[in-house]
Order: sequence, then structure tokens, then C-alpha cells
Amino acid sequence: MTTTEMPRNQEAPEPPGHSRYLPIAEHGLIGDLRTVALVGSNGTIDWYCCPSFDAPSVFGAILDADRGGRFELAASVPARTKQFYFPDTNVLITRFFTEEGVGEVQDFMPVAGNPLRPAESAEADRHRLIRRVLCVRGTVPFRVLVAPRFNYGADPHSLNTQGDMIVFESRQYSLSLTSTVAMECDGTDARADFKLTEGESAVFALDRAADALIPRGCAHAEAEHEFQATVAYWRRWLHQSRYVGRWREMVHRSALTLKLLTYAPTGAIVAAPTTSLPEQLGGERNWDYRYVWIRDAAFCVYALLRLGFTGEARAFMQFLATHISPGDGSPSGPLQIMYGIDGRTDLPERELPHLEGHQGSAPVRIGNAAADQLQLDIYGALIDSIYLYDKWAEPISSDQWDDVCQLVDWVVDHWDQPDEGVWETRGGRKNFLYSRLMCWVAIERAIRVATRRGLPADHRRWRQCRDTIYRWIMERGWSPVRHAFVQHDGSEVLDASVLMMPMAKFVAPTDPKWLSTLDALTEDLVSDSLVYRYDPQASPDGLRGDEGTFSICSFWYVEALVRAGRLEEARLAFEKMLTYANHLGLYAEEIGRTGEQQGNFPQAFTHLALISAAFNLDRALG
Repeated sequence: MTTTEMPRNQEAPEPPGHSRYLPIAEHGLIGDLRTVALVGSNGTIDWYCCPSFDAPSVFGAILDADRGGRFELAASVPARTKQFYFPDTNVLITRFFTEEGVGEVQDFMPVAGNPLRPAESAEADRHRLIRRVLCVRGTVPFRVLVAPRFNYGADPHSLNTQGDMIVFESRQYSLSLTSTVAMECDGTDARADFKLTEGESAVFALDRAADALIPRGCAHAEAEHEFQATVAYWRRWLHQSRYVGRWREMVHRSALTLKLLTYAPTGAIVAAPTTSLPEQLGGERNWDYRYVWIRDAAFCVYALLRLGFTGEARAFMQFLATHISPGDGSPSGPLQIMYGIDGRTDLPERELPHLEGHQGSAPVRIGNAAADQLQLDIYGALIDSIYLYDKWAEPISSDQWDDVCQLVDWVVDHWDQPDEGVWETRGGRKNFLYSRLMCWVAIERAIRVATRRGLPADHRRWRQCRDTIYRWIMERGWSPVRHAFVQHDGSEVLDASVLMMPMAKFVAPTDPKWLSTLDALTEDLVSDSLVYRYDPQASPDGLRGDEGTFSICSFWYVEALVRAGRLEEARLAFEKMLTYANHLGLYAEEIGRTGEQQGNFPQAFTHLALISAAFNLDRALG
């Protein structure tokens, strides 16, 4: 059995109220390229937003076990469970092993919708979530509970029956449930107990109910058809991958996960599909990541291009061209650091005090105030992705080049401003080294494109600024005391973001200053291959509490070791990182002291960095 398909043993689901929360890592992800659902290893869907990633939740028990809402489907007798992905797909299977038999739940969301075919596009608005349960050996009794809680559990709803269909109707929108077993109404919830013998199955389908959609059930034959079509879709997509290296299963699982984080109608890529999953249990570092970070999405484009997925890169370039205009009227620059999946710029942050948070970790936040921050590094990340797209996929257009020139000219004028930095600190602006580094990247990559294609550019001005930034970093970013490049000028604090220096081709990976920096980072920030971003005690970031190691930094560390020629160390660090994945090969943003996943889940940052590290380590090993 492959690494990412390795199931995990799970004890029988405990009685309601005994254990109120599954750990973050005990979840798998399904989706339809418009939204996703998190399915626990106990068979419960406890996170689902409809009709899009950033819509209010319908099932949100992961943030409040009592008020969030859930869709339970599990054996009703003591059982061990194992969970895996149907090979090379995003179809999730949860198996239940009981004394009398074995059953399994197949969870998936059909991927529908072609913008050029109105009928198919309308069908995609259904956001159909199919749960097919089968008895594969002996006899297994099951229970099902469908308990939606609309608008993050804040809006009441009614339950109505329309023939064999149950409709959950709230103020804003409605959901319809059809099943092949008889359901009972329990107040505003629906439930059933049923028994299956070997070869029997039952189907539950949850649809968004809207005037434009004709209600319909999901019989056994249709469920089988949708299952086969969904499997075929994901395998057809994955077949484009050019990766044939040592870690194929982990790399492909990461690619499939990144694809699930894309929003097909616009080409947007979200940082993560969840909000407010804590970076530390009981802490306040809980953020909404269901938006398009320019940095994260640009890095995703790089990772997917590496594997041969040009379509996703093209779609993101179209998102930029259609929804993001580099006007210069904003005080934080021509670009925001993040946008809504539809390109909107207004993302007000607020707290939901009626939700207790995952395992009591309040506050629960929606929206993100960091949208108003100045983070200069985004220009380097974006222009680097455009450079790679122009090199590996297709030449950018003249209009796109005009936009690039406008961005570079702004960077030339503003690169020396203090900003909040890549880690979005809330402790005041500083002259972060990483921000300067990526400003250098923005100018340097634009010069490369202009030179290679003979495009018009202010070469003299751009080169002069590029060289000025280089000297600033070498002189003011270097600490003779630490013998290392540091977080910002005037400090002796180390920061894992400088691991990007050799990857950005700013410094030779064997430069003595860089090797000294790598040793200092290893001593201060690395723990068993895991890398902390920085020490918040030494560099206050305006927030209380600690955090775990940051998984993108751990994979950056692997790449830095590779480029420094320390291949044995790099391979061991990489293999160790793979042991911190969950049972499905998924990662959250951070890893805690005892190996638990922390933060929003799954995290694009982590998976794109895994792809890059695997690719470069493979190449170095030969």
C-alpha cells in the first residue's frame, strides 16, 4: 500500500458528548473546485461551506461541537475505522470494522460545470455532496444524522418534506437531502438507523436548493455513475503530471490537494479552506484563510508548473488580468496582499462570539484585517510566477507586460519602506530582510523577461535599484555578531524566511555567509527537521501565545540543505517531515510539540513547498 493511502486505525466513535472534537489531523478533504468538506475519520462531516469556500458554514462542528452543525454517518456499533483516498483521486473512503462485518462510506463531490456550456455550469451550482455507504462483508448497522446550522450556526432554519426529499430552509439559502433509506424528522434535523448486509448500499445526496435547479434524487445507479465520473475526472487531471521521482505518492497527493483549493469560476487559489483552526490550542492566533493571498497563490503556480499543470497557472493569470488591476491609489500599494475568490477587495475581519472555537480556542474570526497591511514581498512572489509562466507555459501578453512594468516601477519607488512582512505581524512595521529580498526578485525577474524577449523596460533605473537593494541586504541585513542574515536591520533575531535567499538565486548556496547563516538557523530554529519561523519572545509580533513549527519553513530548510550540497541531511530531514503528515498525506500550517497538526487545514503553503523540495531533492540525488 502506498504512503498516502496508508490507513490509520481509529477506535470506535465515542458516544456524543464524550469526546467533542476530533483532532485537526483526523480529517480528509473532498471538494468540487468551488467549495470543500472536511470528513472526519469517524465518518462525520464537520466543516462545509456552501456555495463557495468563503461562504458561511453549514456544517461547522470543527469550530463548535454543539452549535456548529454536522453530518454524521457511521457504524452504530463499536468499530475500528480506517480512512484512505481512492487511488489517484480526491474520493475519500472511510471503512468501519465491526464484530459482525465491514462497511465503508465513499464521500465525494462531483466536479461539474463548463463555463462554455450553460447547462453544465448551472449544474455546478448544485454543489452535490454524495455519501454512499456499502456493506462489503457480513452485516453492519449504521446511523445517520444530518444537522445543518446555517450562517456559522447563527441563523435558524426550518425542515420541510417534499415527497422523498427533505429541505432545510434558512433565511439566506436552502439545502435538499435525498436518500435511499427512510429518514425521520427530529425537530430541524433528520436522522435514520438502518442495517446493511453484504452487497447492499445506501446513498445520501445533499444539494444546494435554488430556483434555477430542478430538485432530483440520487438513486443507486446515478450514484455509481457519479462515482465513476468523479474518479475519471481526478485521474485524467493527475495524468498531466510529469513527476516520476522517489516520492510520487506524496507529491501527487499534494498536487491533488492544491487543485482542490482552486476556485474554478475565476482561477483563484485559496490559502486554506478553513477559518480559525488554532495555531495553538487556547491561543488567539486563529485566522480566516479562505482567500487569495497573492504570495501563496503565486507559489502554488510555481509548484504546479514544476509538475506540468499549466492549466491552473493559466487560470490564475486570467484571475489576475480580470479581477486585479494594479492601480496605484491604495496607500498599501498597487496590490492588496489578498483578495476574495471573486476578486473583491473588502474583507472586513470580525469575531463570532457565539462559537467557542476548536477545542475551546476562541476567537473564531471571519474576514482578515491583514488585507490592509503593506507586505512588499508579494511583488517578488507574483512577478517570479509570471516570469516562470512566461518561460515554461506561454509568453505573457503585451497588456500583462505593461502591468508588470507598472508594478516594478512602484517597487523601485517604495522598496525601502518598512512593512508588516511575510508573517503578517501585528507588532508594527519594520525593515524586514525578506521584504527587501523579494523586491530584489521582482526587479531581477522583470529584467530577465525584458532581456529574453526584447521587451521595453527602463533597464538602467531597474538595474540601479536592484543593485542598491543587494547592497542594502548585504550590509544592513548581515549581523557580524550572529554571523548570519537576520530578520530586519538593527536586530540580531533570526528568521526562517531568509532560507529563501539561495532559492531566489540572490546568494550562492555555498557562499560562506550563507553557510554560516544556515548553521545559525539550524542551531536556533530547527527541532528534529522542524523549523520555527522566528522566536516571538525575541521578536514580539503583537500577539499572545506561542506557535508550532511552520511546515513551509521545514521544506525550505530541506531545499537549502540540498543546494548547499548536504544531501544526506536533506534527505533525512525530508523523510522526517513526511512522518508528520496525517494518515492521508495532508498537512496543516504548523506542527506542535508532540507532532500534532495546528492551524488551518490543509494548507497550500505546506503542500506547494513539499512539491518543490521533493523535485529539487530528486534532481540532486540523480
